[in-house]
Amino acid sequence: MNPEKTRIKEVPLLDVRNLETAFDIDGTDYNAVDDVSFQVKPRQIVGIVGESGCGKSVMSLSIMQLLPKGIGKVKSGQIVFDGINLEKMSESQINKLRGNDVSMIFQEPMTSLNPVFTIGYQLQEVFFNHTIISRRNARLRSIALLKSVGISRPEKIVDEYPHQLSGGMRQRVMIAIAIACQPKLLIADEPTTALDVTVQAQILELLKGIQEVNDMSIILITHDLGVVAEMCDEVIVMYAGKIVERTDVDRLFHNPKHPYTTLLLGAIPKMDEQEDRLNSIQGIVPSLINMPQVGCRFANRCPKAMPECTTITPLLENVEQGHEVACLLFDTSKPKEEMR
Repeated sequence: MNPEKTRIKEVPLLDVRNLETAFDIDGTDYNAVDDVSFQVKPRQIVGIVGESGCGKSVMSLSIMQLLPKGIGKVKSGQIVFDGINLEKMSESQINKLRGNDVSMIFQEPMTSLNPVFTIGYQLQEVFFNHTIISRRNARLRSIALLKSVGISRPEKIVDEYPHQLSGGMRQRVMIAIAIACQPKLLIADEPTTALDVTVQAQILELLKGIQEVNDMSIILITHDLGVVAEMCDEVIVMYAGKIVERTDVDRLFHNPKHPYTTLLLGAIPKMDEQEDRLNSIQGIVPSLINMPQVGCRFANRCPKAMPECTTITPLLENVEQGHEVACLLFDTSKPKEEMR
């Protein structure tokens, strides 16, 4: 194999470095994403998991440069896409990049699609913004796109409005809009939320097929670990704005390290076991204004917490090759303690 080709393949498509995203609340900045670093390689699917309020969606909006103006901001760090620092790009350059090279499937298609415009109009708008194309060809490409994402009768659907479609069909339309310009990176924020199990499976299969055909990278944001097991190559576990564990999908499921990850996996219902109650994690994710400034942010919910967990902030470190954990149980600066 040519060493130069190997080197090129290893260059990350997306490189997020020490990202801090803050929201202004009554004149004070509170970090929703706090010192987060990760990479996404070409053709890789990276899952980001955690409970609601852990900073997953805020991180995706930071990458897309879609934070609410005047309230949210990237406070520090770098977001480097395909070798370009997005923070140094102008608004017009970002608009050209967004939808063309980087696209996003938002969490709720009914609120993401404009209710007063037809499906075809909203699809064609993508082509008009990023390519030079006639209205006739834009319509034909829109119909072809709808067909490619598994929508039957695309010639009719193209003239219908979002409220006339089912939840699954609206999600397929959102996917069609996101892949219209064949982006290099697709961010899918909870793409199967509020869909029934059968439709969820169809959407995941569709995304996987599109990724393979177009050689895309995908960031899949979800709280559903079943989706992660089905789709992802690598998994990032977030809690209260920080990464607490990162590894490949097989290792995460077979050898989880962080107590939070272990509890998340333990909360998955098991088909072969009959239980009166589902397992849950006691307590809630701290709010932005009540975020602990020192120590482990999971300490007050952790069954393995030690006294020092509230005074020493754990760093994200390699505990073994390709497996990073932020937990004092695996602190390499002191003798290892086995998880009990």
